[in-house]
This record gives sequence, structure tokens and C-alpha cells, in this order.
Amino acid sequence: MPVNFDLSDLYAFRALVEYGNFRIAAESICLSQSALSRRIDKLETALGLKLFERTTRRVMLTLKGQAFAERSTQLLADLEAVMADLSEVSAVRTGLVTVACVPSAAYYFMPRVIRSFQARYPRVRVKLIDSSAGNVYDAVVSGQADFGLSFSAGSQPDMAFLPLLEDRYVAACRHDHPLASRKSISWREFYQHDWVGLDKTSGNRTVLDRALAHIAPAKPSICETRHVTTLLGMVEAGLGIAAVPAMSLPISEPSALTSVALVDPLVNRTVGLLKKHTRLQSHIAAELENLLIEQFQQR
Repeated sequence: MPVNFDLSDLYAFRALVEYGNFRIAAESICLSQSALSRRIDKLETALGLKLFERTTRRVMLTLKGQAFAERSTQLLADLEAVMADLSEVSAVRTGLVTVACVPSAAYYFMPRVIRSFQARYPRVRVKLIDSSAGNVYDAVVSGQADFGLSFSAGSQPDMAFLPLLEDRYVAACRHDHPLASRKSISWREFYQHDWVGLDKTSGNRTVLDRALAHIAPAKPSICETRHVTTLLGMVEAGLGIAAVPAMSLPISEPSALTSVALVDPLVNRTVGLLKKHTRLQSHIAAELENLLIEQFQQR
């Protein structure tokens, strides 16, 4: 059987398998939707097979398409493994990797990871979806993101969660606050001061509510915000103190904020890598994932 298609058609096919959506798949390989559609049509014509069932909401593989996806995925993986051994490959590789990430981890880890990744793959773009833990989970489930960085593992059986770091909650306060010189305070003492908190849509709020169900605050919060970054802005403005993940605090100097350990009890969240078992991962997405794991291990 003559081969009347090329590698670009296989990459277009793989992108559509991964994302199940023409717009997102086209964006991932820097094509227009019409160009992607033409490549899929060309591949189906060359093979004499219908590879996809198309609906208004989703693109799904046919049975023949599933069989071809398995074989072509292995073919591309073998080819990319060979190419990765060539010294010039990193400089010419192109594409898009999308990572969904909770804002605190995005601020703390991703700049260094992306900088290292760009040094290896200068022509690969990285798209960062920095949002709440719930939105990160949804982005990975729906295929909008190649993988996620979060502290919520979810419950779907085809989702995997790789723990990377235990992140402790601390009290953030200004340097001129009476608690700033303390090494630690209890949660009950924390709630005796003016404090600002997170609203119920926050994943961090869920973690804290579960861990501190037996502790009733002595006074209500001054105000509530949805994101930790906004919360820290309120603390910096002098509205009160806040319980935040340690990694969310500014790492550059000088900073108007400091942290005090919160005890009785110690409350942690597990930050980890979130991915879908059934997702066919591209080589460059795997490279970024491995680099991210390395950065955590070196911390």
C-alpha cells in the first residue's frame, strides 16, 4: 500500500486525538482549524478509513481510528526518541504545551521551570492556565491542559495524581505586626487577631475548613477574597493577617510580608502533578513534565 501522507498529517491526527476538539488541537500545533481539517481529510483519504466521528460538541475516534491511533502513536514515539538523540533537535522543535496550575504554584515554581524549558526548546510555546484547584482539575479532565499542578486529586478513575511537595499553611503578616517576631502561634490565637480569609469557592478554603472544623474563630474575617494573591495584597495593606500556603509568599527581597508558623494543629496541603491516564501525551509535554518534577525534587 503506497504511503500518501506525511509526518505533518500524523502530528495533526495525534493532536486531534489528544484534544478531541478542532480549535484546541489546531492551536496546539500552530495551525488554523481549516488547515487541520484538510490534513485529517487527507489522512483519511490516504488510508481509505473514517478515523473520527464528528458531533457538534466532540470529536471521537472510530474503532478503526483507535487501532490507527495506537500504531501511529508508537511510530511517532519511536521517531521522536531517535530525533531526541540528535543535538540539533531541541533548537528546532516547535509546538505548544498547556499547563493548568494553581496560582501559588504558578508564582513559586513555573517561572524557573519555563525559563529552563525555553532554553532547551526556544521555539515551543508554553500556555499557563493559572486558576483555582477546581478549574485546574476541569482543564485536565476536558483536555484543555496537557497536565496540571494542583493540590486536588479529584475522584475520576482515569485521573492520576503524583504527590510532589507538602506545603504548610502559615500566618502571613506585615513586618510591623505584633506577631511578626513570633516563631509560631496556634490557630486559636490566630483567630483572635483581625484576619482576612478566602471564600468558599477556594480550594485552600476547603482544605482549611476540613482541618479546622473543631476550631471556631473568635471573630469573623475582615473580608474574604477568592485568590491567595489578592489575600496577600490585603495583608500588605494592613487589613489583618491571613492563613496562606507557605509557597504563596513572595520569595524576592525586600518584602513587606513575613510568615509565622501555625500550629495546634499543623495543616498541610499536598501539591502534585495531575494528569489523565487516557491522554496521549506529546514528547514536548512529557519533557516539560519531567523538568517540573526535577525542579520539585531539587527543592
